[in-house]
Amino acid sequence: MLEVVTGITLAASAGLNAYIPLLGLGLLSRFTEIVQLPSAWAWLENEWSLGILGVLLVVEVLVDKFPVLDTANDVLQTVVRPASGGMVFSAGASSQTVAVTDPAAFVSSAAFWPFVLGVVIALVPHLLKAIARPVINALTAGAGAAVTSFLEDVGAVLLTLLAVIVPLLALALLLVVIVALVRRLRRVRQRRREQLAGASDASGGAVPGTP
Repeated sequence: MLEVVTGITLAASAGLNAYIPLLGLGLLSRFTEIVQLPSAWAWLENEWSLGILGVLLVVEVLVDKFPVLDTANDVLQTVVRPASGGMVFSAGASSQTVAVTDPAAFVSSAAFWPFVLGVVIALVPHLLKAIARPVINALTAGAGAAVTSFLEDVGAVLLTLLAVIVPLLALALLLVVIVALVRRLRRVRQRRREQLAGASDASGGAVPGTP
């Protein structure tokens, strides 16, 4: 049961940042006794895998701090983050994998549904993030991009660490993160509507020809 909770939390973390949970699992498995990856996922702790994930993480962290670029990145990450969620859920729940070269065997295997569940879980924070970010950028003239991205990265790191150390606490934190994302989305959309309504009233209230 705790393994499933770990997988759920890691998948949600991937919805915020695709590379933090993958890199976290790899590093913890390679350098500590906290995580012992299934043999099928041992490639995550390979130095080449860790190096590539590290580079991708740096690119993601930097790009996500700038308005417009962050929105374009969210579009590209619509595939990457859910896929990462599927992988970390499967690895975190200690599921066995089947060779990707045989799709039919993969779909019929026990690894398929954990992967799909991880994809769905990762989609939730990803979509909330992707929808809220353009509105936040518009309301703050782009200044909110870096702050919001930083908080998301911190949340992804905390979720990853707690998922493998204290899974139940990680699940509680995940619920807090989801609620915070939903509330933030509602607030920014309300502020956006108020801003648009104020601009409409200002333009409609002006009488042409008056000084």
